[in-house]
Amino acid sequence: MDFSHVSVLLKETVGNLITDPNGIYVDGTLGGAGHSYEICSRLSEQGRLIGIDQDADAIAAATKRLEPFKDKVTIIRSNYCEMPARLREIGIQNVDGIMLDLGVSSYQLDEPARGFTYKDEHAPLDMRMDQRQAMTAKDILAEYSEQELYRMIRDYGEDKFAKNIAKHIVQARQEAPIETTGQLNEIIRAAIPAKVRATGGHPAKRTYQAIRIELNHELDVLENSLDEMIRMLNPGGRLCIITFHSLEDRIVKTNFKKNENPCTCPPDFPVCVCGKKSLGKMLTRKPILPSEEELEYNKRSKSAKLRVFERR
Repeated sequence: MDFSHVSVLLKETVGNLITDPNGIYVDGTLGGAGHSYEICSRLSEQGRLIGIDQDADAIAAATKRLEPFKDKVTIIRSNYCEMPARLREIGIQNVDGIMLDLGVSSYQLDEPARGFTYKDEHAPLDMRMDQRQAMTAKDILAEYSEQELYRMIRDYGEDKFAKNIAKHIVQARQEAPIETTGQLNEIIRAAIPAKVRATGGHPAKRTYQAIRIELNHELDVLENSLDEMIRMLNPGGRLCIITFHSLEDRIVKTNFKKNENPCTCPPDFPVCVCGKKSLGKMLTRKPILPSEEELEYNKRSKSAKLRVFERR
């Protein structure tokens, strides 16, 4: 197993995250430990890192990579949405920084057996971030109604041909089960006009994104975790989040604004009466983007955006 992953916005993220080298930090999407290695290299002997990931391959690779820092590292197999409970189990209530690098790792995309990529025609339709989960992408394609498929591809893939793609999937599965990426690719190609296929990149990209987000509940997990992560931060602690598409970024931006200014009083009220207090401030009015240099050596960083929130 080669869990290779080029960490996006590495210096920018770690530079914003670490405010105290003696502090406790959490990497909620450990992956191959690219960000975590950099975090550990900047911590003092008293500093501590907690790494969380639900992918067994990531856990194995990160454990090996972080071996030089093993005395200050704790690795937990879990989803970051369970972070508060998992940290309490090891006696930690509050931390000095939390980071998330959302989306799919390079390893997951490049390993055909994981089924995340449309580039290998013979891969199984899996797409599970956590392989302990029973449901796979194949199950979604077999079990969802045409309306549910349409909603998923429209909302999470933002594909204007969502209705036609959903219709073609339902028609195709009546003939034979959809089990491989090659089969799904052909179905999607048939649902999109030839003129669009010739100019719009790979026609399956948006549908694969939609299935992956739906299967792993990615947006729900993100939206339901942010408030609690902010509350876990010590004063001056920071939450750094790297997103890769507009849906994720919108959730993060909206949440950070809400936690900075939670007041629900009408604008013409002279004083606040709702009692909701600001938990901190968003340090990134505009997201931090990859440099031209990074874009040159890591094409996958193209859509990355980093936003940072600091606890009051």
